[in-house]
Amino acid sequence: MAYLLFDIGGTKTRLALSLDGKSFLAPVIFPTPSNFDEAVKLLGEEARKISLGQKILQAAGGVAGTLNRDRTSLLRATNLAEWQDQPLKEALEAEWGAPVTLENDAAVVGLGEAVFGAGQNYQSVAYLTVSTGVGGAKIEQGKIAAHTYGFEPGFQIINYLTGETLEAISGTTVAQKFGLEPKEITDPVIWSEAAKLLAVGVHNALVFWSPEVVVLGGSMMRAPAGISVAAVALHLATLPSVFKETVPLKSAVLGDLGGLYGALNLLSL
Repeated sequence: MAYLLFDIGGTKTRLALSLDGKSFLAPVIFPTPSNFDEAVKLLGEEARKISLGQKILQAAGGVAGTLNRDRTSLLRATNLAEWQDQPLKEALEAEWGAPVTLENDAAVVGLGEAVFGAGQNYQSVAYLTVSTGVGGAKIEQGKIAAHTYGFEPGFQIINYLTGETLEAISGTTVAQKFGLEPKEITDPVIWSEAAKLLAVGVHNALVFWSPEVVVLGGSMMRAPAGISVAAVALHLATLPSVFKETVPLKSAVLGDLGGLYGALNLLSL
């Protein structure tokens, strides 16, 4: 008997087997199909390959997008439009023959960082990720904080005159604006401006969530071709401070495996 962990992103999916609910074997990684039916079929095939003939007791993990209140289907999925309003939980349970726990992928990565990564030893963690999109979550005492539809920090308005949101610094928006993949952009001015906007997002997370620590992750946080955590801290220091104590900013440490580590903590053991 074993547990199945998954991290379904807008471009890539990771699946891993856990034999004890505390660790996991080397994951398989494959492109996420845009077609829902094809994706469910592929997820079933890959799970059977790695299950080593063992029965799956539970499956848990994250999926890119906003889930409904029951965590059974996607209400909005920018990079997985054909998955919206599909019976995701039901389809996966039928394919895997086990109960499935679904959460937003960024929230699950945040859970991983809070329990196993940069947020260890803190009771309240704010996690923000800047990657293809901008996401995040508040983690309280080793669990994703209670919510209705999840957390969407990327859609906070940072300029009320233009309606610009924090998604302005996402990989998708940056690539569209400059006509280059983010990793190809070397102009430090561009990354400094992105750090300023992220500092506003961090400031808002501080005043709304009041965490003990803020963990920043995602593919856009990889300096020099990316946003520097140190630069975010510098810009944050110029904004009005509400609290006397400085809340530390930390870089995520689990990399591409953060979602699988978070999935471990979603299991009902």
